[in-house]
Amino acid sequence: MQLEVRKHVSDALSAIERALRFTKGKTLDDYRADELLRAAVERQFVTIGEALVRLRDRSPATLTRITNHQRIIRFRNIVVHGYDVLAHETVWDILQQHIPLLRSELVRLLDENG
Repeated sequence: MQLEVRKHVSDALSAIERALRFTKGKTLDDYRADELLRAAVERQFVTIGEALVRLRDRSPATLTRITNHQRIIRFRNIVVHGYDVLAHETVWDILQQHIPLLRSELVRLLDENG
């Protein structure tokens, strides 16, 4: 894996780890009530999506190994441009239901390539 490709995968994984750390022990109600927490988590989603956009440009074959990569990039665009339609429940659901799979796929990509 090229160094730059590895960096993008690593950046996305680091953003996931931060989002999970920020929300550890929290509930959806906690998330709704904490403006700072919401801003921090949303920033991590932007980083994840942007890392995948850059990965798409550098290594489309690597990107295709990530489940729902197109949806992840579209969600980044919603976070950035659709702030007024972004539902807290949607963000929370993605954290709980979809981030674990993405995390495991990114870990596997890094492990496969030393």
